[in-house]
Amino acid sequence: MNANLLKIQHQLLLFRISQTTLPRLPPSTHLFQKLPFQSSSLSFAKPAQCFKFSSPSKVETPVYFEEREGPNNGSSVEFEDLAPNGLVYRKTLRLVECSMFAAVTGLIYFLSNSLAIENYFGCFFSLPIVISSIRWGVACGRKQLVATVMLLFVLSGPVKALNYLLTHGILGFTMGALWRLGADWSVSIFLCTIARSMGAMGYVFTTSFLIRENILALITINIHASLMYIFAAVGINLIPSMNFIYFLFGILVLLNSASFVFLLHLLYSVFLTRMGMKTSLRLPRWLEKAI
Repeated sequence: MNANLLKIQHQLLLFRISQTTLPRLPPSTHLFQKLPFQSSSLSFAKPAQCFKFSSPSKVETPVYFEEREGPNNGSSVEFEDLAPNGLVYRKTLRLVECSMFAAVTGLIYFLSNSLAIENYFGCFFSLPIVISSIRWGVACGRKQLVATVMLLFVLSGPVKALNYLLTHGILGFTMGALWRLGADWSVSIFLCTIARSMGAMGYVFTTSFLIRENILALITINIHASLMYIFAAVGINLIPSMNFIYFLFGILVLLNSASFVFLLHLLYSVFLTRMGMKTSLRLPRWLEKAI
């Protein structure tokens, strides 16, 4: 009897299930092996893959974070968007600064025209475009010019916007672009004089078209009459031709524009130097010594 009980216990121990888990199958092992009676044509198109246990995913840093190795081999996280030397920060600063300059310039020009005090502030209307061109580049100065003209177009109509563009906008953009590129004062004054003269002639033609009167003909006739009066007073019996009158008128326009541009160069140089932008300017030696 005891022998039979020991034999039954021995058989139960042989059929006991192990509590340990099975080892993981290698990647090349298939769960379902190919049977002998299966041919190659009846085999599955894709072999059965083993079950894979995915590992926990790594936590990645967001786009706006940046990890840098410090001196103590530690990772310091900083906001790249808010960094003073960051690309996003500089683009935002450029956009805000140019927008504010355009808004202030348009508002001051509109108020000065409404109050008839444009002659007192006319020398400062080109300054914001010059500052933006020097600080942020020629493209930024061009965008600010377009923004100012569009703002004046909305506030006071196309006539005032065109007048600002011809008398102040083209001159400011030319001066700012030349100063940004580091041109000499001789080249800058010469090109700005041409830009100012072209703007003045464009203003005359525009006004003539609007009032339906040839202002250029009136100016040349007055010059001719003044010369005839001077020649008669001196005792010279000479009648100047109209070609000479046109040539004299062009010389007078160039002299007026050159004197105005030279004064703007002096004024803007002193003003920008006081603002701390002297390193961005290329001033002549006599002006550097005076400043």
